[in-house]
Formats: sequence, structure tokens, C-alpha cells
Amino acid sequence: MRFSDLLSMSVNNLRRRKLRTFLTVLGVVIGTASIVVMVSLGIGLNELTMEQFASYGSLTEITVYSDAMWGGSDSGTEPNYMTDEVVDSFRRLEHVKSATPLLETYVLMRQGVYQANINLVGVTQEYMKNIPLAQGKLPDSDSQELQMVVGNMVARQFHNPKSSSNRYYDDSDVPDIDFINKPIFVIFDVSAYYQSQSGGSGENGTTVKPPKKYLIPTSGLVEGGLEDWNNFSYSVYVDIDCLKTQLKQIFKKQPIPDQPTNKKGKPYSYFIYNQAVVEVDGMDNVMKVQKMITDMGYQANSNMEWLEQSQKQSNMVQAVLGGIGAVSLFVAAIGIANTMMMSIYERTKEIGIIKVLGCDMRNIRNMFLLESGFIGFMGGIIGVVLSYGISLLVNKFLSGELMAGIEGDISRIPPLLSLASIGFAIFVGMIAGFFPALRAMKLSPLAAIRNE
Repeated sequence: MRFSDLLSMSVNNLRRRKLRTFLTVLGVVIGTASIVVMVSLGIGLNELTMEQFASYGSLTEITVYSDAMWGGSDSGTEPNYMTDEVVDSFRRLEHVKSATPLLETYVLMRQGVYQANINLVGVTQEYMKNIPLAQGKLPDSDSQELQMVVGNMVARQFHNPKSSSNRYYDDSDVPDIDFINKPIFVIFDVSAYYQSQSGGSGENGTTVKPPKKYLIPTSGLVEGGLEDWNNFSYSVYVDIDCLKTQLKQIFKKQPIPDQPTNKKGKPYSYFIYNQAVVEVDGMDNVMKVQKMITDMGYQANSNMEWLEQSQKQSNMVQAVLGGIGAVSLFVAAIGIANTMMMSIYERTKEIGIIKVLGCDMRNIRNMFLLESGFIGFMGGIIGVVLSYGISLLVNKFLSGELMAGIEGDISRIPPLLSLASIGFAIFVGMIAGFFPALRAMKLSPLAAIRNE
């Protein structure tokens, strides 16, 4: 018997019992829609978590720092400082694309009556290319002049020292600081500035003079508003080589603020970095590189570290949600098995005649498997269509409530999930019809013919 004949007989048998077929297909529809929607919620949760961590910074970056910056070695040995040689050793590690040192120093910035203590960060030109700009451009690589890239939330740190309120949390109260068109004065020797303001004296008892103010232009502003936080929001970035030159010119042989000194209180002849950022060639290698860095005696963390922990929780949630949907499909499978068994009882005489005529037992089995598979196919198709509608409603009305503070669809149905769910529904249908098909094969032809 040809496959087309078997398919035609199976469809006709289902059409003869429209109500029973409809109810059985309805069970598969509900089961398929349940499992697709539940899994889509798990996928959406996982992807939203990844997008959230990606918004904090690159998922292939590792931040490295040394505790030696905040204290010496108890054993009397040289502290494990992070120098240019150490950063070069990071670059030579397997899977590392680049390693960028971060030279941080706190300065005082002034414009009009407003001032702020700002974290000034020296970075390489390569690192600056990762900073998204809303206005202006990155500092010229050939320029020897110090130029600033200002974070989008830096204006929040400015205040009027003569005012009773020295911080602004409401956007309407934030000082109108114009970084591009108005001059920004920067004081690098912050300690000397505050001593001169309070009438302090130096080592020889002389009055501390106000330190020199430097007019530094702003070349660009970081993308985002006053409330749009990102990795670059609260700092001001400059070229690291220009910053080194500037600090050496200002402090000469004196200790540079935020730089450690030796046991005699003298500055080192080289710069020591607060942090370094290591770029890895892929997310799968981040944790491997991070472990190599920690084995070198440095502290390291990455967004992938936190993401992996969150993904473990998301996978557990996804498994639970998928299990809930699978229960519905299991109930539908019982309905298919019941329908097939009832069909056998009703068509016993028909099965006996087919056997007497010499039909292959496999054709009888395949006929019932096709019927049950067709029920699974129809239920799967309609269930997937229904799941897209439910997903649309969930994303429209519940996304903000289920994931507070995170924008994006909470229910996401990839095409592969749709195809897999239809295939799974067909598989479940055929499995449910397998045992009834075996029963049909075992029926005695003569007993079946005598059946009324």
C-alpha cells in the first residue's frame, strides 16, 4: 500500500469523527502552546539578563587591579604593583586581544561658581574607541595637548561650594555646565588647593600658595542623558601618555597624588596603574583568562563571571517552565492514546477485513501511526500560532511588570523553537499511537470479522 493511500485513509478516518478529533487536537494545541510559551519566557529571561550585563560593559572584558595600591606588603618584599611590564605580560597571555592600563587621578574641576572632584582616567587610544560619543570626537592621536572626553553624568558632581546644597539629584537642579563651549579649569594638586583655601602652611611654615589652574579643552561627550548610566558615565577620559607628561611637568620630583611611594617616601621612576582592562577574543575564554590573571597574584573580575551565575539561575527557571508545559503535552498524549484505542474498537471489523485481504501488518501499524502523528502535526501547527499570539500579549502587557527596570520582550520565540515544538508534537503523537497500533496488529482476523 502506497504512503499516499495510507495518508488518505488516515485523514478520512479522522474526518469521520470530527468532534473527537477536534477535542484531541485541542489537547495537543494547549500542550504545544504551553510548552512554547513557557520555554520562550525562559529564553527571554536569559537574553534579557545577557543584554543587561552587556549594557554594563563588554562581555569579553576583564578588569584587573592590584591590592598593593591600597597597602604595602607585610612581608617586607616589594608590593605586587601593576606596571607597564605587568600589562605587557597580560598581552602575551593566550586568547588575549589587548590589555589597556588605566591611570587614575582625582582632580578638581571648576566652571564659574561650580566645582567638582572628578576622577580623571588616562587610557590608550585603542581603549577610547570603545567610548560611545554623543557630541564631539575622540582626542587626536598625534596631539600632545591634554583633551577630555567627559562622561554624560559628570555634571551631576558639580556643585556650588557656597551653597547649602552641594549635590543635585533632580535633573532640573543639575548645574548647567557647558563642557564644549565654555572653559573648564582643572587643578591637579587638589591637596595644595584646599590647604591654600584654609590658610594652611607647608613644611617650612610658609603659607601654601594656590596651585596653578589648567585650561583643558573637551573634545567629546559620552553618549546618554543625565540618568543613562553606563561604564563611562561618571569619569573623564584623557590620553594616558598626555596625562603622564602633564603630571610629570606639574609635580616634577614630588610625589604624584594617587601614586604610591617607596619606603623613604620618594616617588617611583615609573607609573603604577590602578587598573587594567584585558580584552579576550571570545566569551567562552573569559573565565579561563581570568583564572590565569588571578594565578599571577592580581584581582580580576568580569561581567561574564556574574553572567554565568545568572544564567545558571535562568536555566533552572527555564527547565521548570518547560517542565510545566511538558505536563500539558503529556496530558494531550494520553488523549491521543485514548482516541486511537477507541478508534481500534470501532474499526475492529475493518481491521479484520484488511488482514484477510493480505495487507502487510506494517501497513496497519503505519496507518494508526499516521493518524496519531497527523493529530500531533495539526495540534503543533495551531499551538505554535496560538503561542505567538500569547507571546505578543505577554510582551505588550507584562514585560515591564515581570522585569522591572529592564527594557525588552520577556517572551521570545526563535524559529528553531517553533520547528522543534511542531516536531516534538508529532513525535509525542506517534509515541502515543504506537501501542494502540501494536494492538491493532495483534488482532485475530477471524475474531475481528465476527465482531459486531
